[in-house]
Amino acid sequence: MNQSALYKTAVYVTAFSVAEKFFGFVYRIVLSRTLGPEGMGLYQTALSVFAVLATAAASGIPLTVSRLITKYRAKHNKNAQHSVVTAALLAALCFSVPVFCLLFFGHSLFDFLFTDSRCMSILLVLLPSLTFNSVYSVLRGALWGNKKFLPYCVIDLAEELCMIGCGVLLVTQMTSVFDGARRVALAVVLSYLLSFSMAAAYYFFKGGKLRSPRGQLRPLLSSALPLTGMRTSNALVNTLISLLLPARLIAAGMSRETAMSAIGTAMGMSMPVLGIPATLIGALALVMVPELAENYYKHEHAKLRANIERAIKITVLITCLLLPPLFALGEDVGLILFGNRLSGEIVRNCCIILLPMGVSMITTSILNSIGYEKRTFLYFFAGAAVTLLCVWLLPRFCGIYSVVIGIGASSCVTAVLNLRLIAKTGRDKIHYKKYTLLAAASMFPAAAFALMLRNTLAALLPAVPAAIVCGVIVLAAEALFVLVLGLARTSWLRLFAKAGKKKKAPPLREARRR
Repeated sequence: MNQSALYKTAVYVTAFSVAEKFFGFVYRIVLSRTLGPEGMGLYQTALSVFAVLATAAASGIPLTVSRLITKYRAKHNKNAQHSVVTAALLAALCFSVPVFCLLFFGHSLFDFLFTDSRCMSILLVLLPSLTFNSVYSVLRGALWGNKKFLPYCVIDLAEELCMIGCGVLLVTQMTSVFDGARRVALAVVLSYLLSFSMAAAYYFFKGGKLRSPRGQLRPLLSSALPLTGMRTSNALVNTLISLLLPARLIAAGMSRETAMSAIGTAMGMSMPVLGIPATLIGALALVMVPELAENYYKHEHAKLRANIERAIKITVLITCLLLPPLFALGEDVGLILFGNRLSGEIVRNCCIILLPMGVSMITTSILNSIGYEKRTFLYFFAGAAVTLLCVWLLPRFCGIYSVVIGIGASSCVTAVLNLRLIAKTGRDKIHYKKYTLLAAASMFPAAAFALMLRNTLAALLPAVPAAIVCGVIVLAAEALFVLVLGLARTSWLRLFAKAGKKKKAPPLREARRR
């Protein structure tokens, strides 16, 4: 692919990705306002279990299929490409179909998983999409391996729009929040059915065939299983938290309905807002990881040190710039987007976790790029253990805040472990501590200014214009402030401009966590 074609591909892939995320965020707002906290809690809890099943069924397959197809395409071996797809389909179906049958017909054996029995009913609605998603994951890998990025993006966007359209139409006819959660789950099934049908039709229309999988199952599984194992472990921990949290909240004195409402508010409303900086940090990682890997394997130690420092400093700057407006406007964001005051209070009170979350995210990417995947995997479990401990011990003292505190504590643990390992692996010392302290200190006057401005504008303007004007002014003032302090360099903006040019393919989609 020449540079011109690569640039055009990156442009439309990025455009489709942004559009999909935007529509998904708007859909979440609609669901939050329609289902309410209790309905969102029921849906999120059932979806967390489904996410484990979908991750275990096929999460490692798309990347493996794309690699093997690329390999055989270079050798002009069409039959081997078709055999890879057939082997992957066989592997996906051998897991998803038995799991569907076991859970669908023997669900009474697994009722113990949920504190609220209504969640099992929602999971049963979602189950048929397990097979649709597994097959589509294979076909997505085939599209990726053959560099068919446009149909790849179109099908993903069509799936998103189908889910949104069906979800909105179905949920308007709901008779209760439980019925609404079931209808939203049905919309997910219909969207997966659409993407499965479109991908299958495209694959066979373009000459795709099914061949004997002989000789391809072993290399496919040997590559896919480790990836699937790592992603499934992550999904399992998240599911364990989702199952444990309502039980601990009820044990702390909440009713079942109140507990599910609190979970829906925290995980379905507040955490997506607190996760916004991850988009920018992900773009940074997209640019920096290849450069870091190249520096590492070429033994360019000075460049490696400089790039690691730059990645950490930019991450710290991003989070420190976003913290003051979120602190000042958190409650307004919750009311404006979700009509829920508690969601905004969680954003305001817990936005400080953005700093360790961001550092943990970028340092994990750094270590993975230089060959320390196994260590970061172990560090993930250390952080997960901290989260589980917080979820177990803290609900009686701080209610739903226990899970957010657990996420923040987990990020602190992984960030510290990652930074220690980075310090040990580099020949030259990484300088970031002074910068981090200065950037963190700059947040306090910025937060005070943001809070004062918010209160002033709230008395003069309606809520939405006041929040927008306040956010724009605060971010502009912070940008000037950090430039004066020497915390930012205009050259750093070029890193994000590179992100689109370096993105040859969209990221693998894991199980839907909307």
